[in-house]
Amino acid sequence: MLRIYHNPQCKKSRAGLQYMKESGQDFEVVEYLKNPLTEKELEKLLVKLNFKPADLLRTQEDYYKKNLKGKNFEDHEWIKILIQNPKLMSRPVVEGVYKAVIGDPVENIAPLLT
Repeated sequence: MLRIYHNPQCKKSRAGLQYMKESGQDFEVVEYLKNPLTEKELEKLLVKLNFKPADLLRTQEDYYKKNLKGKNFEDHEWIKILIQNPKLMSRPVVEGVYKAVIGDPVENIAPLLT
């Protein structure tokens, strides 16, 4: 089953959720700000995305600009930062069995729907 990591306050995330609803596929919605990912879940998601933790960061967030910009961290440190500050995670993320994508633009989701 597909899973979308969703932030209802985000326009792009809402667009991804709408795209998923219109697809007719069964999927699970995870509001990751209310139900943060565990370290293991995030690591698994990063593998499916084929991303390093820093690739998942929203660099336009104030927290990033004020506290993290220009700093270098190891992957395990970025994972801890993302777990502690889930708002920094790019969104929406749509996860399938073997692959995941960032659903911005929403057309990125299409390959997971086949």
